[in-house]
Amino acid sequence: MSREEPLNPEIVRQEEEYLRKVHPTPEDVPACMKLFDDFLLCNVISSQARSLWRYGEMATCAPKLEEFKFCMSLKGVHPEEKRDLWIRRRAEWWARRRAGRSSEDVWDVRTEPLENFPPRRLDPNMPTPRTID
Repeated sequence: MSREEPLNPEIVRQEEEYLRKVHPTPEDVPACMKLFDDFLLCNVISSQARSLWRYGEMATCAPKLEEFKFCMSLKGVHPEEKRDLWIRRRAEWWARRRAGRSSEDVWDVRTEPLENFPPRRLDPNMPTPRTID
C-alpha cells in the first residue's frame, strides 16, 4: 500500500471555495441514489468495454462505491453539515488530482516561438506546390 503525500492546504482551500460557489445549497450536492447509479453504471458491460478499448484495462469502480458509502454514512447528518463534509471531501480529491501527475506533464512550455513557423512564402507570386493532381 502506497503512502499518500500530505495535501497542500492552499489548494484544498481554493477547491473548497470553488465548490461552495458551484454547490451553494444542500440540494446541489449529489444524492446517494445518484452516486449508487454511477457505481452501477460503472459496472455495466458497455462501460467496461469502453474502458478496455480506451485504456487497455477494465474500469475500477471502487472509488464510486466509496463515494456512495461516504454518502450513506452522512444520512443522519443535517443537510448543511452534509454539504460541508461533501465539499471538503471533493476539495481534497481535486487537490490530490491537481498535485498529482497529469497528461500535461509530458509537454514542455515554450518560452519562444518556433523558428520559421508557420512557414512563410518569400515571394507571393511563387506558385505553391500542388499536393493533389
